[in-house]
Amino acid sequence: MKPLFAATIALLAPIALLAPIAGHAATPVTHFPAAAPKGIAGMGASPPFSAAVMAGDTLYIAGTTDNDPATGKPPADAASGARLVLDTIKATVTRAGLTMDDLVWVQVFASNLADFGAFNTVYRTYFTGPMPARAFLGAGSLLGGAHFEVMGIAVKRK
Repeated sequence: MKPLFAATIALLAPIALLAPIAGHAATPVTHFPAAAPKGIAGMGASPPFSAAVMAGDTLYIAGTTDNDPATGKPPADAASGARLVLDTIKATVTRAGLTMDDLVWVQVFASNLADFGAFNTVYRTYFTGPMPARAFLGAGSLLGGAHFEVMGIAVKRK
């Protein structure tokens, strides 16, 4: 390596390392508070997380269950649970000024993999454009006996 080139690299390397930090500091961040469902132990009056965080044009949506906020319990059937959790996700996305079609990634945790079909039947009705990338995972028991916990990422279109 030539001495001048090596010296230039040595001088520029710290600046290159700081560039992502400097860019991040300028990114506007908005937190959307979460409402605590009743009857879920350890939640307290307000949950220890945000329902979503908007960093720049990207919305990060926290795991949301199909527990009814009034009772803390999920609906009796999986299709109703899917509707409840997706309505909650839709409300969160809407509060951030986005739509369900702005979702680019969704992760679904299910207490019973047999609910895959029921979830998909409801899920399809929430989108008009191309579907986001998605994972559907068996998770065993979920908080409060929920059927589903859904989280995702949405990106504001320019």
